[in-house]
Amino acid sequence: MFPLQRNRRLRTNEAIRSLVRETSVSPQDFMCPMFVTEGKGIKSEVPSMPGVYRQSLDGTVKEVKELWALGVKAVNLYAKVSEDLKDNTGKEAWNKDGLMQQTIKAIKDAVPEMIVMPDVALDPYSIYGHDGIIENGQVVNDPTVDALTKMSISHAEAGADFIAPSDMMDGRILAIRKGLEENGFHNVGIMSYSAKYASAFYGPFRDALDSAPKDSTVEIPKDKRTYQMDFANRTEAIKEAIHDVEEGADIVMVKPGLCYLDVVREVKNAVNVPVAVYQVSGEYAMIKAASEKGWIDHDAVLLEQLTAIKRAGASIISTYFAKYAAKLLQQ
Repeated sequence: MFPLQRNRRLRTNEAIRSLVRETSVSPQDFMCPMFVTEGKGIKSEVPSMPGVYRQSLDGTVKEVKELWALGVKAVNLYAKVSEDLKDNTGKEAWNKDGLMQQTIKAIKDAVPEMIVMPDVALDPYSIYGHDGIIENGQVVNDPTVDALTKMSISHAEAGADFIAPSDMMDGRILAIRKGLEENGFHNVGIMSYSAKYASAFYGPFRDALDSAPKDSTVEIPKDKRTYQMDFANRTEAIKEAIHDVEEGADIVMVKPGLCYLDVVREVKNAVNVPVAVYQVSGEYAMIKAASEKGWIDHDAVLLEQLTAIKRAGASIISTYFAKYAAKLLQQ
């Protein structure tokens, strides 16, 4: 008896495969993380992230123009600040003339329609490399939230479209939303890193910003596990995302990406806002390293991963491959 349904009929050639394809990826799905550094004419490659650079403001603006021309509609900004500007309060983070604030203004002047989402966390500004203020050997929640709110308002004043808190402090979304409202920034959104896991995949990123917890003469937590999520947990991510939406988040994020696609789907099913997913630095570095060894097909694996992330439920994919993938998709 011949089978009435032959599923392979829909796989016969690329034309039919593309016609019935359930998930497609385009440059408009991407957000590009960018590392900004002080100076002029600086373009310094991150050793553990081939093809990713710390750039001064002039190079950053040029790169943003190229991204926009390729169809990438959003950038996520991270500032590498000088060591002499770091302390335990993070006060440089809300300096109206600070590197991040200058970068936001410059990008919005050059490409007004580009969606600018600056990172909100204290680790680039902290002498201890933590996402918050240290007191008595611990990262304290509420004083950190106050600092993050000041930082967020400063970013909004500079012209940010969305605030992107990645710190994982409790209650910071409500505090930031309240601060934005009280200062007249009703249309500035919040993309919350709602389910940010304490992951080993962040190593190259911390190299780029020098934001890993540091050795210190005072007692500090040796890692970020007291505020970032335990990677063994799934339902906790749903709770975090729901809380953030209730507190005013417009977009929620799951980070990292590939190892957490079950979490992406759970969060997508639980909330009624867009879900962003961060393909993090370690995921980027593994593709680069394995392809350089000739062990994998760089472009094929990249497109498979990006498609898997979107298939799991991502509306936005934050990826260091944004520029490269946008070009690849145009071929």
